[in-house]
Formats: sequence, C-alpha cells, structure tokens
Amino acid sequence: MHIHVVQSGDTLWEIAQNYGTTINQIILPNELDNPDVLVVGQSLVIPEPGREYVIQPGDNLWMVAQMFGVTVQELAAANNISNRSLIYVGQMLINPYVPHTVQAGEYIWGIAQQYGVSTEQIIQVNDIGELGLTFPGQTIRIPITSRPVTETNAYITQLNEQGQDEVMLHGRYLTCLSPFMYSVREDGTLTQLQEQPVLEAARSNNISPLMVVTNSSQGEFSSDLTAALFRNPETQETLITNLIEKMRAKGYAGVNFDFEYVYPEDRENYNAFLRRVVSRLRPEGFLVSTALPPKESADQQGLLYEGHDYQAHGEIADFVILMTYEWGWAGGRPWAIAPINKVRDVLDYAVTVIPRNKIMMGMPLYGRDWNVPWVEGTLASTIGPEEAVQLAARNSVSIQYDETYQTPFFHYVDDNGQEHEVWFEDARSVQAKYDTVKAYGLRGVTYWVLGISFPQNWPVLQDNFRIRKF
Repeated sequence: MHIHVVQSGDTLWEIAQNYGTTINQIILPNELDNPDVLVVGQSLVIPEPGREYVIQPGDNLWMVAQMFGVTVQELAAANNISNRSLIYVGQMLINPYVPHTVQAGEYIWGIAQQYGVSTEQIIQVNDIGELGLTFPGQTIRIPITSRPVTETNAYITQLNEQGQDEVMLHGRYLTCLSPFMYSVREDGTLTQLQEQPVLEAARSNNISPLMVVTNSSQGEFSSDLTAALFRNPETQETLITNLIEKMRAKGYAGVNFDFEYVYPEDRENYNAFLRRVVSRLRPEGFLVSTALPPKESADQQGLLYEGHDYQAHGEIADFVILMTYEWGWAGGRPWAIAPINKVRDVLDYAVTVIPRNKIMMGMPLYGRDWNVPWVEGTLASTIGPEEAVQLAARNSVSIQYDETYQTPFFHYVDDNGQEHEVWFEDARSVQAKYDTVKAYGLRGVTYWVLGISFPQNWPVLQDNFRIRKF
C-alpha cells in the first residue's frame, strides 16, 4: 500500500495511472464523495495491485480468491474474515502471496533471499518438488513477509443498531471492544447499560468485549466517587461481586477501569483496589486493565495525573491503556490531538516502569475545529477526518502537515468571516503512530472512538499488522 499526497494539478486518473491501478481502487478505500475534487495536501491510500484489492460492488470472496490465485480459506485466514459470506464494499483485502515471475538465471534460493522467506516455504506453497526447479517465465507464489501481530481495542459510545453496524464493518480489525460505559455508585452497585447490539456484533466477529467502568457522575468524573470506593473495602467487595455477575451474564472477557481525577491521597488505595480485583477476577479467567492519563514522569503534577501509579498498574493489571490524546482538547488552544512528539515523551517514561507488552497506546479517530484567534472559555467542535477533508474542499484551502507533530491541519474562513483552525488525522499521521508502536515494541493500540468516519485508518492498520484474535 502506498500513501500519496495530492499535489497541485493532480487528477485521480493520473494518480491511478502512476500507481498502475484503477480509479475505483482509490475512490472506495478513501471514501471520496466527489472524485473530481481533490485537495492539495490531502493524503490518499493507494492499494498495491496484485498484493491488495479493494472490494467492489458485486464482489464475493470466491471471486477475489480466484483473482489472487488462492483458496477462499487462505484469503479469509489472511484477512481475519470469520463470516466468508459477509464482506463490505471499500474494504481492502491482502493477498496471502506475492506473485513472482522467474527471470533467466534466477534460482529458488536467490528468490527466497530477495523476499526474506525460506526456500522451503516457496517450495511448499508452489508444490514444485524438493529440488525446487523452476524455469524462466514461470509465475510462482511468494508467502508475504510476516507483518507483526498486534492487539487493537476500540471504545464505542453508540450502543444501538448503528453501533452494531460499525462493529460489523470494522470487526475483523479489532481484538477487543469497549462499550462506554458503566459507572460505579457509592454503594458499589453499577449503572445500567443497554449494549446488547454491539456485544452480539462482537461475538460474531470473534472480538473480546471489555466492560468499561468509570467514576462518572452527572456527566463528569468524580474524585469523591472514587474516594468513597477506594476507602471502603466492603464497597469494593460489593463492586467486584457485581462485576463478576455482570460480566458472566453478558459475556465480557474482562474489565477496563477508567477512573479519572483520582485524589493524590488515594493513589495507594487505588493500587490496593486493583490487587483486590485481580485476586478475584483472574481465577475466573477475566482480564483486568486500566486507562491511564498521559504522564511524562512519575511525579507529574495535577489532579489528572497524581493518583495514577504507572509502575503499580503495570505490575498488577494485565495491560494498561495510555490515553495519549487530547493535547488539542475542546476547551484548549488549537493543537494536534495526538502530536507524535508528545506521545513519544509519554512512552519514553512509560516503558521504564511498565512492561512493553502491557502497553496499549491510545489513538484518536477524530479531529477538531477551533475559532481563531482562540478565546479562553470557547469550545472547539469535534469532526471526523473525512469531514475535515470535505471542509477543506468546500472552502478551497490546502491541507498542510506539521512534521514535528506528524499531523495535518489547515485554516479557513467561514461565511460569517470567522477564521478557523482545524487539526485532524490522516493516513500519514496514523502511519507515524503505527511506526511508533513497532519502534517501542508495544502490545497494541486503543482507539477513541469507533463511529467517526475515518476510512483510511483501517487499510493502513492492515498494511502494518496482523490483528490478534482470542
């Protein structure tokens, strides 16, 4: 897969010709609403012909398998497809093999070295005998070099049929799903949640659901609520019992605690609570995870940070989710949501106290639109990456890219004469984040939030990783 950045004068037809593909193979994965309108600075994902194919209307898995010269079983396995009759227009499929035409003077061992595979693998998949004899002009199949395996989790707030459709559409890319949210009450009971539609979609896609429990009260995170819980062992036991009953009843694989703005004096109480939870849930086979604010040091000041002990959570929990986003938050100044330099600052600290295979890096699937000059007390609006590109197109402005933050942005003036500044994500920015996951050797990524249209994320993810399913 290639990432192409639109230049002045580019047309879709010329871009397709340059990459040896068709216009539709570009339109569909990028969900271009008007193929005749491209924005300078816009990124496009371009599937690689022969290796990748975007599902067109009328396609089925058998047809694509025939095109690639593989079995339906091989194609489904390589692309995490659990229901072979259910594929979606616009989704990219990866060929399990790369076609190679043997040239004069080439031998199996040299071809194997070229592609980074063993001679035995080539011989086996092509059924060409132990001697590995080939002839010029023969086309053989080369197993694709192994993409690293990663885990993905997505929070989701739409829990109705619309959310169910989202999970079905993106299910093959997800290891876990986290319906948001249950809130704990002061007596250890839990609020109710009607998340059955998305849980059903998770089950049909072999996704492990995580029960999200927060200290939210009346729309805000409550420090007093966690204090009441962490300082009362009886309330903790009540909560844990309720958790076990709820997870058993609804088929959850584990719990994710998203307790925010914990009082600094409750830091050790939170650690003790987690140990109590693990002692009861782990024998039952449930996973225990926590969501942590993006700290850059152990002694970082502020109510958001001080009550969270990175090292203890890393020792106690099965994994942690680092909320490495919201630098550009709705009530703050215009900025990238997840500037890669700040994300790496958090990771530089985190990996010194948390095992790398327990760290899930947070990734935003959204952007924001601010009025500028920014005035304190005003709020930015949240927009999706696809919506951001459409906004730039409607206002005939170019998209710029900040190399330090590895994030696209642009300015425009609305019909009322108000200037705006927009920061969002695109194929380049998520590629930088996936490169970071690989460089740091992390467990995987967690998205906030499923349901915002960002079609480019999924082929970029698939091009970089194979997704673990439990």
